[in-house]
Amino acid sequence: MEAKGYEIGPGADLKGADLKGADLAWADLEGADLKGADLKGANLKAANLGWADLTGADLKGAEADQFTHWPKGFDPEAAGVIKAYPPPRTGWR
Repeated sequence: MEAKGYEIGPGADLKGADLKGADLAWADLEGADLKGADLKGANLKAANLGWADLTGADLKGAEADQFTHWPKGFDPEAAGVIKAYPPPRTGWR
């Protein structure tokens, strides 16, 4: 997978990458080095970021859902990630 000219995949070296607004839905970034990466406004729905290094990454306004997998101990809300969960069902439609 490629996004904004960067090769996206497990263990990818994306230090300081400009991934602002990138569509990374369903991307497998397990163990990727995202130190200092710009992920503002990126679509991270269902992305696998387990074991990724997000030190200093800017995630303000990035969207994630209940299927996004984060590194252990990482707090997406504190990082400015927007929850893009579907609204709850309220009955028959």
